Amino acid sequence: MLKETLLQVMIALLPVVAFQMWLDRPTRHKGIPLFLGTLCGVSMIMCMLMSTETIYGYDLDYRLIPYIIGSLYGGVPVAVVLTILYVAVRINMLDGVWEQVGFIVYLILVVPVLLLSIRYFERASRKGKQRMAIGLAIVILQLFFLTYIATLVQHDASMGIQVPIFLAVMAVIFLCVMWSAVFIIESVKEKQQLQHQLQRMSLNYRNEVQKLQQFIDVTPLGVIIVDRKGDITHLNDMAMRIMGDKITKTSRLDLIGQPFTELYESVIHETSGRLIADALNGHNSTSEMEHEDNKIYIRTGFTVRDMHNQKIIGAALIVHDITELTRLRDEVGRMERLSLVGQMAASITHEIRNPMAVIRGFVQLMQERSPENQREYYHIVMEELDRANGIINDFLSLAQNRIVDKEKSSLNAIINELAPLLWADANLRGQSVELELEPSLASFDMNAKEIKQLILNLARNAMEAMGDKGLLVIRTKQIDNVIELQVSDTGCGIPQEQLDHLFEPFYTTKTSGTGLGLALCLSIVEQHLGKIEVTSKEDVGTTFVVTFTVT
Repeated sequence: MLKETLLQVMIALLPVVAFQMWLDRPTRHKGIPLFLGTLCGVSMIMCMLMSTETIYGYDLDYRLIPYIIGSLYGGVPVAVVLTILYVAVRINMLDGVWEQVGFIVYLILVVPVLLLSIRYFERASRKGKQRMAIGLAIVILQLFFLTYIATLVQHDASMGIQVPIFLAVMAVIFLCVMWSAVFIIESVKEKQQLQHQLQRMSLNYRNEVQKLQQFIDVTPLGVIIVDRKGDITHLNDMAMRIMGDKITKTSRLDLIGQPFTELYESVIHETSGRLIADALNGHNSTSEMEHEDNKIYIRTGFTVRDMHNQKIIGAALIVHDITELTRLRDEVGRMERLSLVGQMAASITHEIRNPMAVIRGFVQLMQERSPENQREYYHIVMEELDRANGIINDFLSLAQNRIVDKEKSSLNAIINELAPLLWADANLRGQSVELELEPSLASFDMNAKEIKQLILNLARNAMEAMGDKGLLVIRTKQIDNVIELQVSDTGCGIPQEQLDHLFEPFYTTKTSGTGLGLALCLSIVEQHLGKIEVTSKEDVGTTFVVTFTVT
């Protein structure tokens, strides 16, 4: 009995195993219905032809497993063909009135249900497909058991405890094989889809690299890129023209692969060579203005790092001829920053949202497969991804008139929710965070997402203004119908001449800042009909005070 059962299981799973071996290229996903349908038809016929009659009068075969799998994955045309094959082979094997009755009932009731289920099966999720397949299997098993028991009663056969046990074991095996078949097929399809996505992403990456290389070649800036050893990997024509007669070799190709010190004899002692050397040694990005031959150049050297481990993998030098723009350089600086914001706004959807959507999808998939006690952490990650996407929207709509949805929420609850993030950030900086929250603080109408962004912006600005052992204090208090949020730091303070410009868009005192953080904070506060004020004392610290009116 065990051998016959194992043989039937192997035959029933033959299409699944063959499908797994066959689906090794992304281009084959179009032939899945025909391939599975054909193999399932062969498997179904083999199951029926190799069936064995047990001691209980039961024909041991799992013919219905490949029939159901082939129909669900092959679609209606394949299901119709499989049904015709099933009828043609099975009708000659019917033995007894009740088997014939059960066969007719199966054709009248089960086959239409199976055909109607195909459309819903194609749209269902992975778990939904497993549930549908198991549901169909249970319906068919019930019909079979009724037919089998009726046959035993007709022949006055004895029904001891062995018969129910035998039927239960066969049913469990049947359901397990059905579930395993769907699980394996879905896993293989998912793997194939991931491979297809990976290939598409690799192709996109190669295309972007080619675009970048062409951009560097046609850009009106002189660009020199070197690897970690200082050998030149790229040198565009503009750089050749700027350096002019100094270059010892006339061909750009002759310089590729050579140390940057071979550009010309004195390069290592001049600004260009020094900036490249400093960048290779890990120094911060540095720009210097230089007058040369009645021209004015801005030379910028910066380090190229591996995005994963931040190791130095090279350096780059960009040389910009600003001779004709000297009189307007202040305005040009502002316009370049505006242009940068415009470029970010134009590309941020594709460059940030798409990877974030992929990350969120995989986190959600991991959450579904994770133990119950770990799902909360995945939920937190997805919330932060959603919040990051919201930040992007706020960044793009900073200068727009926005209408935000508000609902009654607790300011203390939002601060407590952000506390783990703030503590972690402060811990990395060697700083500490204290919360002084008024317990009886009233709730008021707010957009929780924007208030979170307000608090995070103020808190992280405070952290960046402090050194090691700095203290960040977040307080809340209520005076009558006014709620006050205070964010205080023990940093270096802000000079008085800068305080008047803090909330102006694009105004920043940080080399890496965009000047949008506090402008966004002001916009959020104004959306909530509040006020924001700042007091600061140099070498003591700064306090931002935000007030909201409770109605």
